[in-house]
Amino acid sequence: MALDDSLRGKIRQAVADRFGAQTEFLQQLVRFPSTRGNEHTVQDHMARAMLERGYTLDRFAMDRQEIEAHPGGGEISELHSEAPIVVGIHRPRKETGRSLILQGHVDVVPPGPEDMWTTRPFDPVIKDGWMHGRGAGDMKAGVSANLFALDALRAVGLQPAATVYVQSVVEEESTGNGALMTHLRGYKADAALVPEPASENLTRANVGVLWFQFEVRGIPVHVASMGEGANAIDAAYRVVGALRELETKWNDARVDHALFSGVAKPINLNLGKIEGGDWASSVPAWCKVDCRISILPGAGAQEARQEIEACIADFARQDRFLANNPPRVTFNGFVSDGYELKPGS
Repeated sequence: MALDDSLRGKIRQAVADRFGAQTEFLQQLVRFPSTRGNEHTVQDHMARAMLERGYTLDRFAMDRQEIEAHPGGGEISELHSEAPIVVGIHRPRKETGRSLILQGHVDVVPPGPEDMWTTRPFDPVIKDGWMHGRGAGDMKAGVSANLFALDALRAVGLQPAATVYVQSVVEEESTGNGALMTHLRGYKADAALVPEPASENLTRANVGVLWFQFEVRGIPVHVASMGEGANAIDAAYRVVGALRELETKWNDARVDHALFSGVAKPINLNLGKIEGGDWASSVPAWCKVDCRISILPGAGAQEARQEIEACIADFARQDRFLANNPPRVTFNGFVSDGYELKPGS
């Protein structure tokens, strides 16, 4: 069916008429503190919303063996979420159009120190036209919009002419395994829309992501005898210096990518967590640093992983202490390639 101006106007009005209900539903979602591993209750809420709308519901767990066997699977650690994935399925009376996946994630990143918030992180507050609350933008607003977009069509007596899969996933913020599991379960469509908060732009290319941790072991002594020991935290900082050089090298390669050549710094190494030592007066015996780094399309996550390992190993061989005490590197989350979609795809 062609969308003439009259029909477009009716759909826009239907969206506007239900925007209050959509906003209220978003507030309900934000109130769930759905950090990693704590998404069960918000997924229950999503399942009820799908059933209330008459959609066929598919609720399933992630299959660890299938994910680990797939080259795009993220590393599964003891922190990996066990919350389910829920999919609401709209099937038309007669299939005449093109199928669609509407996907969003309900897992959110930790809110950080609550005293740095002006409002409580899981208490949704609307101020100056914006909703404040952890996960409101990324991306529970998109999850809410997926449902209410179909509600608007129904309100004007329309329905999609092909199957639509409304998918609510977890593990987006740490491995990407939730989206992968929907694919492994067999969900495919002519198109997919993921309404991430990307300034209302269609994204045609994006960097890949790797999560990794390196651990350095030192030689613990009392601070009075520091020269006889080896400070693991100091050694970890030296390793970071080598990784910064790798970050610069990968950024220099952006000139070979038309869609990234104009981006000042597409590759970012983030030191997301650092912990080490046990006592202020003891030379620290250990230090762990959790990192996230991006990858240009075409580089390949597995190849990038090997380059990180080689970078740390090569530096360690040249370091007086680390040569005999090489850092231990583990990959503990995202292992995802970057991508570029062809024009018109």
